[in-house]
Amino acid sequence: MLADPEGNEFCVIGPGNSFLSDCGFVGALAGDGSQQVGYFWSEALGWPLVWDQDQETAIRSPQGGPKLTWGGPPLRARTGTSRLHFDLALPVRGDLQAEVARLISLGATRLETGSGELGWVGMADPDGNQFRVFGFA
Repeated sequence: MLADPEGNEFCVIGPGNSFLSDCGFVGALAGDGSQQVGYFWSEALGWPLVWDQDQETAIRSPQGGPKLTWGGPPLRARTGTSRLHFDLALPVRGDLQAEVARLISLGATRLETGSGELGWVGMADPDGNQFRVFGFA
């Protein structure tokens, strides 16, 4: 395991790793998370589940690119706000409140942070990872 100057951990995968063989230079963005959170993000983004083994999950855009992965238990204790998070942007004229309701139906929770009036809502996935949903008028 390595870390950048700010302490963000990353791995360098050696040759012969078939899991990342077709991903390009950035193979995966790996996160701490449960199998449930992998299922949530697969449904939320409409991306297929490309790995589901031993409670580890991964999804990938149908267009290719890096995989988003979650390593399963044991999960690290959560402290403070999330250092890294997803920002989801709706298409122009997307219905922000309808998208928030859809994500809640998939297992997300709405956070008290955010400003729906200014075009975004703070949310958390089933594991408590924070993310924001942006709507544009």
